[in-house]
Amino acid sequence: MDTFSLLMTGFEIAFTWENLLFCLIGVSIGMLVGILPGLGPSAGTALLIPMTFGMDPISAIIMLAGIFYGSMYGGTITTILVNVPGEAASVITSLDGYPMAKQGRAGVALGVSAIGSFIGGTVAIIGVTLVAPQLVKFALAFGPPEFFALIVFGMTMVVGLAGKSLIRGSIAVLLGLTLAMVGMAPGSGVVRFSFGSMHLIEGFNFVTIAMGLFGLSEILLGIEQQMKKPENPPVVKGLFPTRKELRPSLMSIGRGTGLGFFMGLIPGTSSVVPALMSYSMEKRLTKDPKRFGKGAIEGVAGPETANNSFCGGALIPLFLLGIPSSATMAVLLGAFILHGLQPGPTMFVQHPDFVWAVIASMFIGNLLLLFMNLPMAKMWAKVASVPFKLLFPIIIAISIVGTYSISNSLWDVGGLLAFGLLGYFLKKADIPVAPIALMFILGDLMEKSLLQSLALYKGNFLAIFTRPISGTFLALSILAITLSIFAGFKNKKDNLVDVEA
Repeated sequence: MDTFSLLMTGFEIAFTWENLLFCLIGVSIGMLVGILPGLGPSAGTALLIPMTFGMDPISAIIMLAGIFYGSMYGGTITTILVNVPGEAASVITSLDGYPMAKQGRAGVALGVSAIGSFIGGTVAIIGVTLVAPQLVKFALAFGPPEFFALIVFGMTMVVGLAGKSLIRGSIAVLLGLTLAMVGMAPGSGVVRFSFGSMHLIEGFNFVTIAMGLFGLSEILLGIEQQMKKPENPPVVKGLFPTRKELRPSLMSIGRGTGLGFFMGLIPGTSSVVPALMSYSMEKRLTKDPKRFGKGAIEGVAGPETANNSFCGGALIPLFLLGIPSSATMAVLLGAFILHGLQPGPTMFVQHPDFVWAVIASMFIGNLLLLFMNLPMAKMWAKVASVPFKLLFPIIIAISIVGTYSISNSLWDVGGLLAFGLLGYFLKKADIPVAPIALMFILGDLMEKSLLQSLALYKGNFLAIFTRPISGTFLALSILAITLSIFAGFKNKKDNLVDVEA
């Protein structure tokens, strides 16, 4: 079957009433997650994985994916109206979105962000539809050495991009790999790091780790911080930019779409990276950069488009190679595996109905979000005023019940609390937690690929460098680490110069 026929089959599955309902539920929860400070797409997705147990895999992933891209829309509303960013990428939007609202142009800011988000998200999904099938043949050429090299490359990108410090990023990656090694070793069946506990023979449960590191830790940080009471949202009127603003807005949306889609292909990034890069690019390209920070419409259109386009682009490495390009994609990868699906090049061949139904549902979800975003903007903004002393206990209770439901074991609840505290202290120390989840998911595949590669070449590790694809990825990994070390020394030297001055 050709791509068009497969996509039509995907729409046929996505348009069943059950999948339409779960798509609506997913994007609605995503909007809520994006609006509420203290949560985010990775935390919201992780907390709701237990709800999908027993669901059809297609419906489950449609709902979880809806939470991911829906949260990108939701975070914009409270950011613009009341200057309360619901998720990290929305902080960039607040630089010009909130000043526009104070000037009485909240409707225009919301309008251009909604249009940009819809265009960016839709074009990115079209890109996935056109590009992914063409890359399947390339991806099918991957053997154990190529997968090992690709994961090493992803690991180096995570180390370089995930935190302010190379050392902190390395600590997070090594911690994730250590957690992945707990339990039975692949091939030999030797039990490692169990410390005599029967609970650790099968290793840690990904849902417990994800809900603790992303969900519970964010709640603990939110409780600690002094949350300001949101002000009353301004009146929303005039949703479309003026004729003078239309051309620069469309140009920003176009650039944001391309940038976000490309950044989604790179392991270790998050929606914050394309949003920040888009804002910087728009500021450099404008004739009057002094307008930025005072209500420049390009400062809203570009970043909002980029972070939604990023969501679509990030599907390609996830579907084709099983390599998550962000923390939320790592959570989605965990959900795939829990539902008996292993992302990779063979998934397009073995599970085409699943792949194309999820892609089709994202077209539908983006359209739903466009209609949910503008007419209901003021209602969504009021959600942010829910007292945190009521909100957090409810979320914690849901997390505990969801974790207990995994295997009806208090051990998992204890794990949730332990990883929640671990995530809290790591974030206080400015050590990123996303690489821990990424490497926990990829650690098992990395170890298996390495063992198979060594068996293939009779223990000669250097032979992996002789294969074109794996050799290229390993060379890029060495280059990435070298550049990161050089950049770290340069920043340290610059800081010392500033202190001495």
